[in-house]
Amino acid sequence: MVNITTEPINLTTVLDSVKAPGAGAIDVFMGTTRDNSKNRKVLGLEYEAYVPMALKSMAELEKQARQRWNLQEISIVHRIGRVDIGEPSVVIAVSSAHRDEAFTACRFLIDQLKLEVPIWKREFFADGSVEWSLQTHEQLITNEHPGSKE
Repeated sequence: MVNITTEPINLTTVLDSVKAPGAGAIDVFMGTTRDNSKNRKVLGLEYEAYVPMALKSMAELEKQARQRWNLQEISIVHRIGRVDIGEPSVVIAVSSAHRDEAFTACRFLIDQLKLEVPIWKREFFADGSVEWSLQTHEQLITNEHPGSKE
């Protein structure tokens, strides 16, 4: 399942979509809105997307993950519009026979989504300012999990 929605993401629906008889592992990444950014209080986020291109890019990422790993099912769901503190903006779920492939594929999908998919985030701060947030390749490398080879 690849989807972009203006509604809150239904976690049960996402999890159900990746269940498979041959799956011994399901890995889930859920990106949520936090209450701070750059040492400033955040009131909420707003996402915008070029939806046709974003869906095409997300489908391509799903295809790449399936080519690289032996996966059962994949779901990639991103929300657009206003996303309040604590709410999920993106959920990725991957099922596979074994946990290593599920973990690795899930990590690949969120990292590549941030790099490639035309979805933009605007942060609303308590001081009244509003800023577009840019995710760059350098940020992903800097924040990369120690020991990750992807």
